[in-house]
Amino acid sequence: MLKELENLFHLARDRKKNPIKGSYTNKLLTNKTLSKAKVLEEINELIESVEQSSNKTHEAADVLYHLAIYLEANDIKIEEIMCELEKRKK
Repeated sequence: MLKELENLFHLARDRKKNPIKGSYTNKLLTNKTLSKAKVLEEINELIESVEQSSNKTHEAADVLYHLAIYLEANDIKIEEIMCELEKRKK
């Protein structure tokens, strides 16, 4: 299960280092305005899907994908996020 999430972050890093022409991921990595808009859009769609009890898994996957790409585009490393979460444990 966590392997897929790890693969997502590896994909984001790899596409940033080795762009593929025409790749949607690369478009998000290079256009921070678009990336931000997509994260906000997908979060709103997830909230709506939860409230309507439909497509929750699909919308949650969209949020995770777009958030991972947004983080990479802005040089926010998942490892640093995990360390911060570890510090918050009580």
